[in-house]
Parts: sequence; structure tokens; C-alpha cells
Amino acid sequence: MSLTSNATLETFQERIDQGEYIEPKDVFPDEYRKHLIRQMSQHAHSEVIGMQPEGNWITRAPSLRAKQILLAKIQDEGGHGLYLYSAAETLGISRSEMINQLQTGKAKYSSIFNYPTLNWADIGAIGWLVDGAAIVNQVSLQRTSYGPYSRAMVRICKEESFHQRQGYEIMTKMMRGTNEQQKMAQDAMNRWWWPSLMMFGPHDSNSPNSGNAFKWKIKRESNDVLRQKFIDKTIPQALLIGLTIPDKDYKLNEKTGHYEIGKINWEEFNNVINGNGPCNKQRINHHIKYHNEGAWVREAALAYSKKQK
Repeated sequence: MSLTSNATLETFQERIDQGEYIEPKDVFPDEYRKHLIRQMSQHAHSEVIGMQPEGNWITRAPSLRAKQILLAKIQDEGGHGLYLYSAAETLGISRSEMINQLQTGKAKYSSIFNYPTLNWADIGAIGWLVDGAAIVNQVSLQRTSYGPYSRAMVRICKEESFHQRQGYEIMTKMMRGTNEQQKMAQDAMNRWWWPSLMMFGPHDSNSPNSGNAFKWKIKRESNDVLRQKFIDKTIPQALLIGLTIPDKDYKLNEKTGHYEIGKINWEEFNNVINGNGPCNKQRINHHIKYHNEGAWVREAALAYSKKQK
């Protein structure tokens, strides 16, 4: 619901400052609504598109146990998308409108999912690095100011922690395996490390939407703070199992206790975000194809729902 006066805007901000959750029937600025729709729909799209890079490895998993775990993980990601689409719908936008925005390029999803999965080690790297980065960001979002978004994140974070452990287990097993398996794991590390760091978004000074996000407590921690948390957590995990960090400039700052890294290639990030990544067109075309093929299921479900009423 849009605000109508400065007095109501002040009341809204006071509630935010006091740490209260904003609910769908509350009064809030239209810009608050627009920011949430952009962020939540992008988050939902990322969960759904993120099923694709792993999906083509279900039939090629190295064991029945690995296949079962991967199936469960992919199913979780689909569920996360549904939670987030449902939460975004409380802001007055329809799911069909959000999906149309995705398929026409008006809405974005995480750049990380435009990279290919070349072998089984990539499945480990996605679980460990990609979902590990997601957890760092999403734990912070459990305290976001919009109630439906915050509550959705509680369950999502619990499931993402399972995904991270699954990925690290794969990488650990490969690093304890043959020379060829170790090389595969290191190659996956080399290819996924930098894109995982880009997942947190540009440096704070170059992030256009950060101002209101912090003011309204949609966002609680900055891109750079979250990225540093991920770096400090992940580098020791990599070194523990014998992986090499693909960054000749990384080092531990003894004074701060934080790891420092080399420069991130933001040109690559912007190129992928703008639709020129290795798999951008493939991901969207795949989504459109199966969305259209599944239209009859949605129509049947809607007809059944109306009949029950």
C-alpha cells in the first residue's frame, strides 16, 4: 500500500528503525515495494534457473547415493523458488508477470548460473562455493525488514546448509582420489572461485541500490562485508583438503585476521549480467521451452481449483 503523506513516511521509517517487520497489509513507500519485487523476483529466478546446471548430471551421477542427494538438492531449489515467488506475490505482482519479466530479459538472475557444468567436480564446486556464498548472503536476509521475505529465508537457509555440505563432501572425496580426480577438482575450483565471489555483487561504492536497501533494512550487511565473510570461511576449507586458491595475490593479513585477494574482473561480471555469458541464451531458452510445455498442467490445476469452489 502506497504512502500518502510525510507523516506516514515518518511512521514507516520509525517502525523500520525499531526493528519491526513490515507486513503485506501495512502502509509503505512504493519504492520499498519496487525494490523488494526486484530483489525477491531476482532471487526466485536464480533458484529456478539454478536447477539447470545440475539437472543434466542426474543421469550421470557416480553412484545411486549421489543421484539421490542431487535429486533432493534440485528439488529443494525448485521449492525455494516457489517460496520466494509466493512471498513476492504478497506485494501485488503476479507470478506470471514475474516469469514474463525473466523470459523477456527485464528481470535478472544470478550471473553464476550462466556458467557450464563440465564434469562431476562442477557439481561439488556449485554445492560448496555457490551455495556456500548463497548461505552467507541469505543468513543476513533472515533479518530483512519485510516479513514474508524474512520468514521464507529461515527455511531456505536450513536447506542451503545441506547443499553446502553435499558440495564440500564431493570435493573432499575427489581430493582424496586419483590424480585425475584431484585435477578435476582443482580445475572446477579454478573456474568457479571468481564467479562465486562476484555473486555478492559489485563493490559497495558501485552498488546503485544499496542506499535505500540499508535505510529500509531490506539489506543488513554490505556486499563487501558479506564477500569477506565468505572468503574468510572458504579459503581455510579449500586449503584443508589440498586445493590451491586460484589467486596469486591472496594472503592472510595477520593484523586484521582477514584474507586479502586480488582484483575481481568486474568486466566479466557485467558482460554475463548483460546476457553475454557462456550459457545465458541456453538457460532462458530452456526455461521458456519447458514453461510452455507445462502450460497444460497449470491450466488443468486452475480448472480443478475452480471446480472445487
